[in-house]
Amino acid sequence: MRLRDRQGAGIKFVGMFEVILTRRKRFGWRWHVRDQSGKVFADGFERTRPSAKYHGARALFFLLSQAYLRDRSAASRED
Repeated sequence: MRLRDRQGAGIKFVGMFEVILTRRKRFGWRWHVRDQSGKVFADGFERTRPSAKYHGARALFFLLSQAYLRDRSAASRED
């Protein structure tokens, strides 16, 4: 995905994130939030799949909300 930057002079690439759930034998589920290159931004372990799915989605939402707030505060400093 590509977005134009604020000045319109160039193109800024926006990465994609995904939540991966992995079954761990008898012990439960491991979750990861990764970008396209495979860099892990958050991970964790839960006993049940619904719990792992919830925590993975929660971490993804938190990551995206922090990026939005960071961009918003940088824009207000430019004004």
